Order: sequence, then structure tokens, then C-alpha cells
Amino acid sequence: MALKENQVVTMNFTLKDDEGNVMDTTSGQEPFSFISGQNQILPKLEEEIGTMLIGSKKDVVLSPEEGYGVFEKDAVRNVKRSEFPEGTELKEGMGFMATGPDGKQYQFFIKGIEGDDINVDFNHPMAGKTLHFNVELVNLREATKEEMEHGHVHGAGGHQH
Repeated sequence: MALKENQVVTMNFTLKDDEGNVMDTTSGQEPFSFISGQNQILPKLEEEIGTMLIGSKKDVVLSPEEGYGVFEKDAVRNVKRSEFPEGTELKEGMGFMATGPDGKQYQFFIKGIEGDDINVDFNHPMAGKTLHFNVELVNLREATKEEMEHGHVHGAGGHQH
């Protein structure tokens, strides 16, 4: 069955890379919930979940293009330490937000530090990776008015106020 827009979808999942390394999972935790049609998960994954019945399981493989995009070499660059706010402690792996000339926010991560030269990467950490999802559809229901106003799921698997 196809998902209708504005449904709360509750699922369990495990995400692995090509080598079988677990990158994310709900195992041992509450199921994950999202509102359909609101770009809260990867579009191709949402499309595949829309073909499932409650209680069913499915393996979904997403190419880099269907996931977080291909790895862009030109999104990795060196900047000077002076481009960070004074006194900011910098460590490899740290994430930051930058505002581009267009006013948009861009996330980046520190890949390496050599003196005052900081190697930063604007690619998503999973860019270039094939994503292997094992999904179990737990439940579907209509989103409440309050959830739609807030833009997120409330209760189990969602946001707690």
C-alpha cells in the first residue's frame, strides 16, 4: 500500500554499509517514527516503506544517489584556523555549521588538523556509501493536528515535550 501524506510511520531498522558494519539501528531502543511526505527520511526509503504491510520486514538497498549523494572531492578543502571563532577548540571529527554567501546553512566536519591548516569536508558523512536497510514496519496512523503544527511525531518513537 502506498503511504498517504501526513501519516505517522513507526518502524524498526538497522542500517549497514557495504562491509556489514552497523551504522545506525533501533535495536534495543524505541522504534523510530516519522511523518510521511515531510522529507523527514530519505525519499527512496520512504517510497519502499510505502509498499510494506504492518508487521512485515524488508531489505532496502539505496545507491549513493538515492541516499546521501555521491562523494564530491571539491567539497573537501583546507581553511585556516583563523576562519573559526577565536578560542574554539578544534578536533578531528567535529561538526560545524557555516553560512554560505547565499545565506543557506551548510554542515561540515573536520577531517584533519595540521597546525593552522584545517581540512574540512562539506559532504554528508554517508556520502558515496551504498546503504543497506533492514526495515520492519511496526505501525501507521494519521498524524495529529499538533504533530503537524510542530512538524514532528509525539509520543513513543517521537519527540517528548
